[in-house]
Amino acid sequence: MSVRAHNYDYPVDTSSETAAAKVIRFVGFNKRVLEIGCGPGSITKILHGQKQCLVTGVELDPDAIQLVTPYCDRVVRADLNNADWSALSANLGQYETIVVADVLEHLYDPWKILSSLKTLLLEGGEVVISLPHVGHAAIAACLLSGDFDYRDWGLLDRTHIRFFGLKNIDYLFTQAGFKVIKVDFVITPPEETEFALIWASLNPDVQKVLRGPAHSDIYQVVIKAIPVEAQGTAISISESISQNSGSLKRPVTLRARITALLSSRQKTFIRSCMKTPM
Repeated sequence: MSVRAHNYDYPVDTSSETAAAKVIRFVGFNKRVLEIGCGPGSITKILHGQKQCLVTGVELDPDAIQLVTPYCDRVVRADLNNADWSALSANLGQYETIVVADVLEHLYDPWKILSSLKTLLLEGGEVVISLPHVGHAAIAACLLSGDFDYRDWGLLDRTHIRFFGLKNIDYLFTQAGFKVIKVDFVITPPEETEFALIWASLNPDVQKVLRGPAHSDIYQVVIKAIPVEAQGTAISISESISQNSGSLKRPVTLRARITALLSSRQKTFIRSCMKTPM
């Protein structure tokens, strides 16, 4: 019997600049990995296959569990929003790397969950985490337009219940007893996001102001962190931005420029013909 496609099942080009590819590169080879919220296995299958990692998955959705099981040593069904997580996590064992890719924003208490992961790390272990960035210029455009509408995917995925700016991400790790030792960013201009139509409706002068801050094109943040007591030099997200400020802006593509010139009616017609977001 074939298994239906899953909303979070997507291909990953490991050489790309996507969050998933950056997470995989942060993990490396031959690790004992705990993947929290592994979903249907988009990252898992590459860690298992190309990276030769031994992966234990933690997932709630039974359809996703069915898809990810072939790539895992074992899969534990768990609801991280349930009070039973503490007791369940005590029996998971310990790992060299814990992956939490685009998961914490779905949790009622991400601070508590992140803190609980310290006991699941072997000595010298690390966590690799990706988070969406609510400070993106396109989100500011949505707020200015009065159109903060949830969607099936992206920065405003309708299952997101927590939102983080860059300072909030720093605080999240500090409060949980971790220090950030490496960080990378997924850079996406607002013209190339799922909010391109809202962005295009703004006055160019307003767009210029919203894109002023160095962090305005940061779509996702990928972090490697270790327990605060472990050997390693801590860095802050703000320091990483100052060090990489020249690479945090991507030139507007020709497609984005053309999109900005089209009327809303023309964009709607083109999208209906293509049946894909612009």
